[in-house]
Amino acid sequence: MRAYSASAEEALRARNLLKDWADEGFITGAQHHRMVPETDCELRRTNIFLRLVLFLFTLIIAVAAALLFSVVTRPSQQTAGVFLLIFAALCYAGAEFAVKQFRFYCYGIEEALAVCSVAFLCAGMLPLLSSSAEVLVPTAGILASLWIWHRFGLPYAFLAAMIFVIWVPGYWTSSHSVQHVIVAAFYAAGLIAVTAVRSRHRFSFLNQDYSIVEALLWLGIYVAFNLHLSSVDLLRQWWVGPLTTTEFPRTFYWTTWVLIWCLPPAILVRGVRRKDRFVIAVGAIAGILTLVTNKPYLGWQRHTWDPMLLGALLIGVALIIRRWLAAGPGGIRHGFTAQRLSGKDKQWMDAGSAALGLAVPHAITPGPQTVSPEVRFGGGDSGGAGATSDF
Repeated sequence: MRAYSASAEEALRARNLLKDWADEGFITGAQHHRMVPETDCELRRTNIFLRLVLFLFTLIIAVAAALLFSVVTRPSQQTAGVFLLIFAALCYAGAEFAVKQFRFYCYGIEEALAVCSVAFLCAGMLPLLSSSAEVLVPTAGILASLWIWHRFGLPYAFLAAMIFVIWVPGYWTSSHSVQHVIVAAFYAAGLIAVTAVRSRHRFSFLNQDYSIVEALLWLGIYVAFNLHLSSVDLLRQWWVGPLTTTEFPRTFYWTTWVLIWCLPPAILVRGVRRKDRFVIAVGAIAGILTLVTNKPYLGWQRHTWDPMLLGALLIGVALIIRRWLAAGPGGIRHGFTAQRLSGKDKQWMDAGSAALGLAVPHAITPGPQTVSPEVRFGGGDSGGAGATSDF
């Protein structure tokens, strides 16, 4: 059912591991060169920056083609919906063709075409359906995104499916509390299914894919229950005032407060037992978000020094854990170590730093100083070194 053979994806996984081991000095250069030919496969990959560029250019081309057709033909809503469905089919066919003909693997081009196929599908269905059947639009988005994730192994396609789930309960009930419960129930059902399937792929290339999906589902369940994160008016309630509890029943409101304190330890225990870094990271993020939203939950006043105290707490916890791990035999405790075993973390940090520099250049480069031409310095008796006071 996947677009790539299992042997090719296993070869890519082995090649990535060999590169990490060689970069960290676990194997010699001669060993690396001797084992690399055994991981040859026909799949073509590229670096993350070129992948993003190809993704954006392909996305722009596909959307521009659809807009150009709409401007030239000026179709009715029904006709536009039909043509958008045709565009969705063409984009998906293009993604399949790029993979089969050119053997692209996370290359950016086939990813953008797959994303456009889901977007055009939902946009095309909307004008063709009556208001009572609009629930089929997010449902189709869920199914199409799940298929793209399964077919091409794109983690963000699964995230898109989770986002589509958020719109489904709104067609069934107007109660906000029931909507939160339904979304969390969908995520919990997905988590149970992924946990059952993942146990069969613990030592295969699919383990990482299921690890990311499990982490996303855990995070989705947490966000669904944290009412101060899943509220639409998030920025206003953080900076202007806390969320009013009249929107939710009092029992439900305080039940979610208990849950956001219970979920982070449960997620961390799950991640530690499986030695799953993605699930551990989500558990840590959920714990931080609980500390951040605790004051709004309780209706307490927020202070400007709260982030400073949180940062100091996180630094202290990190130092304690690092020292505790380092004090173990060989710097290892229960299979965990504070030493870096892979260069992936450094690569992602470098990529994040570069992206941050591109996103906020004004925060790093000071702006030009404006000087008023009417300002004149003078009035003294002497300018110094024999100069006049007008110097």
